[in-house]
Amino acid sequence: MAPDPTIAQVTMTLAALAATGATPRPSGETPEHQTERIITGIDAQLSDPSLATQGAWKLVWLALSEANANMAYIARSTNGSNEFAVVARGTDADLTDILEDLDVGTVVPFPESGSPKPIAVSKGAMDAFKRVVNARSIASPSPNVTLAQALTAALNSAPSSPQPTVYLTGHSLGGCIATMLAPYLQAQTWPKQPQFAVITYAAPTAGVQSFVDYFDSVPWVIDERHNNAYDLVPHAWADLDTAAGWYPSPGPQATEEVKLLIGAISKRTKGNVYVQPGTLCSMNTGYTSLAKNLVNKTTQDFLGQVAFQHANSTYLDLVGAPAVPSGPVVTDVTPTFGAPGATVTINGTGFSPDSMVDFGHFACTTRNIDPSGIRITAKVPSGTGVVHVRVTNTLGTSPAVAMGQFAYGGPAPVVVSAVSPTSGKVGTPVTISGSGFADGATVHFKDKASDSVKFVSTGQITATAPGQLDDHQTVNITVTVGKATSPTSPADEFTYTGQ
Repeated sequence: MAPDPTIAQVTMTLAALAATGATPRPSGETPEHQTERIITGIDAQLSDPSLATQGAWKLVWLALSEANANMAYIARSTNGSNEFAVVARGTDADLTDILEDLDVGTVVPFPESGSPKPIAVSKGAMDAFKRVVNARSIASPSPNVTLAQALTAALNSAPSSPQPTVYLTGHSLGGCIATMLAPYLQAQTWPKQPQFAVITYAAPTAGVQSFVDYFDSVPWVIDERHNNAYDLVPHAWADLDTAAGWYPSPGPQATEEVKLLIGAISKRTKGNVYVQPGTLCSMNTGYTSLAKNLVNKTTQDFLGQVAFQHANSTYLDLVGAPAVPSGPVVTDVTPTFGAPGATVTINGTGFSPDSMVDFGHFACTTRNIDPSGIRITAKVPSGTGVVHVRVTNTLGTSPAVAMGQFAYGGPAPVVVSAVSPTSGKVGTPVTISGSGFADGATVHFKDKASDSVKFVSTGQITATAPGQLDDHQTVNITVTVGKATSPTSPADEFTYTGQ
């Protein structure tokens, strides 16, 4: 019999579920439809006994803020423990946007905290907090109520014994918001007084010393912030410059471009000194959990490693919790060009019977989903240009990938998906895989053209590595067909090992 999950495993799983359906369908959907899709996805995961939540939690309230900026939900335990979780998602954005969107150059009062003395938080954190506390649910299970109203109703219907426990949790910016929701909710009057616990993951800071002084004075039953030691986001905004010295062996080391980026972002504080609240629980201090394919000294690998270290899936692994079900993933489409009405095969994983397909911003109305869940045949809708083919279901929307592009009218998008070998000396023959290749294509290793290129097929080319000014560096390999050149990515990197 498996041991009972730890509270860290449970709360991190609840935090990870907040990412369900975070991205609206590319062809568009109403907030009501997106909310219903998110609710369906979270309900399905909360009932899954294989997760750390063990099927013992039930969704009682969920709301999206305006423009899909933030989302929060409340769940209650169904195993008699009388526990509740208030979970914040934070901003739906990529890593750079998370760091750049928060207005940390201005601090504002936080009277909603209940502190008898004035305390201050960043304006960006305050804006996110207000969006969450003012958001009203627009779908069942509790329509047209705010978070505080929903929690009041849930506690009112809860048994008096054992004393209710309310966990405030979230990952990334959701964790930052949770540290503000905690004092706000703790200061309210409740029908049955609960005890409050705050457990965050990968959270950037919300406030300055006055906020932390008050936060740390509140008698939380648990007060923990779980941070991956090599996650950049929790260092915002107290000591962001620390990341400029990363990563230890095997890398990747920060490039000058990365150092400039981190330095520029850290200056957004405009001299405000931010402090992290709570008790630090540091993980991965030995840098044993890493993306082993992202270790070259390039800006792309560094930012890719940062994203890996920050991911929900990495935090679930670090706390020893089972992974939550992943949403659909598109690996490639074939053919990659054609006209409206043509039939395209979409390959990938996680395709469910309810999956919907979009070609850019155009919805596909005719599709057939293979029972294996790894293949969809679709009729191309009307559209123009080069678009990403993406699949959406109740768990989310597949990321845009280079091999998942479709070009209306052609020619096929030129993409490099892999190179072999990934390292070698000048003159090393390299096999380049991808799509959209043609006879007469040119191949560049950084800015140097290969003088020996052999066209094999539309998906494969061989080229020998030309000399560089520095024959001990990692470079991108690009293929040019006509006026089209493949975009760069970690998949096309080649490392020179000398003459």
